[in-house]
Amino acid sequence: MVNRGPFFFMILVLVIAGIGIAVYRHNTYSIPFSPDAEQLVWQVEARVQFEGTGQPTNVYLALPPEQSGFRMVDAARASSGFGYAPAVRGGRLQAHWTKREVIGEQTLFYKIEVVADQTFAVTSPAPALLTVPSWREPYGEAARQLINTAGPISADGVSMAEQLSQLMSAERDDQNAGLLLGEYSAAELLRNLLLTADVPARTVQALALEDGRRRQDLTTYVQVWQDDLWHLFDPETGRILDTSGLLLWLTDAPSVLDVVGGENSRVSFSMISSVRPALAVSREQHGDFDISLYSLPIAEQGMFKLIMLLPIGALVVVFMRIIVGFKTSGTFMPVLIAMAFLQMDLLPGLSSFLIVIAVGLAIRSYLSSLNLLLVARIAVLVLIVIGIITIFSVLSYRLGLIQGLNFTFFPMIILAWTIERMSITWEEAGPREVVVQGGGSLLVAVIAFLFMSTSTVSHLAFNFPELHLVVLAAILLLGRYTGYRLSELRRFAAFKSATSDSAT
Repeated sequence: MVNRGPFFFMILVLVIAGIGIAVYRHNTYSIPFSPDAEQLVWQVEARVQFEGTGQPTNVYLALPPEQSGFRMVDAARASSGFGYAPAVRGGRLQAHWTKREVIGEQTLFYKIEVVADQTFAVTSPAPALLTVPSWREPYGEAARQLINTAGPISADGVSMAEQLSQLMSAERDDQNAGLLLGEYSAAELLRNLLLTADVPARTVQALALEDGRRRQDLTTYVQVWQDDLWHLFDPETGRILDTSGLLLWLTDAPSVLDVVGGENSRVSFSMISSVRPALAVSREQHGDFDISLYSLPIAEQGMFKLIMLLPIGALVVVFMRIIVGFKTSGTFMPVLIAMAFLQMDLLPGLSSFLIVIAVGLAIRSYLSSLNLLLVARIAVLVLIVIGIITIFSVLSYRLGLIQGLNFTFFPMIILAWTIERMSITWEEAGPREVVVQGGGSLLVAVIAFLFMSTSTVSHLAFNFPELHLVVLAAILLLGRYTGYRLSELRRFAAFKSATSDSAT
């Protein structure tokens, strides 16, 4: 007898491995667990315009950094007549266009697709050493007055930025704030004040995402470093808690656009949003998920979409036979029937199956009188099944019943054996047993079909094949069950009633 300890340990390992690998692939490749999952995708297009002066031209466009809340899906550019190569300047990725001689008005495009995903997180590096700005007088004294005012009523860098924002917004009542805002922009002033107060801060430029907007400019904000995170501030309104609608494009870099060999350069942004299936977005971003069934040719993918459902049908059959106690004609014939139902739909599949079995049994009764050997009899039944399927397919097509063409999805050898088994059962146990086994086979096949045809089950079976380890664990557990079947409990109903009567 198998020791329970190692057996249950193996079950636990299978379950943990199956679920663990599925969760890892979900987190790594963003494969959704639900087939109906959708994601919001933003297409953002940067439009670069400048005038060429007839000189060799280099155009540098800063690209958005990786950031929490947005996953980069795709990028493309349109630059007729220009050479292109990505470049890294100052540690930041940029789009780089080049051309030997450029004359007149020029337009370049760079488009990105990002997915709004609040579960996507990026670990931000700690800021470099602080560079305290130098102030000219009288601005230095005014800055120190503002910092001295905000310092006692703040507790950390974030609250310091909030207090300074409030003082700056009340510039009419505060002469120091009014003097400084006359010399510096609001974002630049807030950053310089925070750096002077030894609070890590930087200016960033972000794009406000709004569907259908065209020719938009970047907006300058301030980020404050605290608790290993950058906290975003609008210098005029204070801290921004909801950043889901802001796409950071530039972080503390000199400029978004640099054009060498051109003049009157400018960049504007247009954007549009769309809702797409999450699985399609993940495949677009990660290709074929490295090692997965999507790496197979299309024809083989379609085949494996059916094959991956077989373990589900097998689990249903094991449960219905061991736990419920259903009798079937053949051990796993219901799974094969359910597979045919998946191709034909349920009602056409049931009617087709009953027609083939009924005609086959009628012909098999005649073969009994010929006293054929088993092998020859089965071969004859195979030919008969093929003939029946061929005749009904042709008749269905002639009558305009297109579903009849799917007769060929039934496993012909299995049908022949089913007819043979039912015929023998009829002779040995009578028609009632044939009805019980045949009806049990059809009922189990229908239940298996209902599970296998569920979109969630088929999605998980194909996209997370490692979950079949969990199915394997369930089958192993069911295989150790030695108790009463549910169908056997009715035999004890009379005994229980008699016992109750005697007790009273």
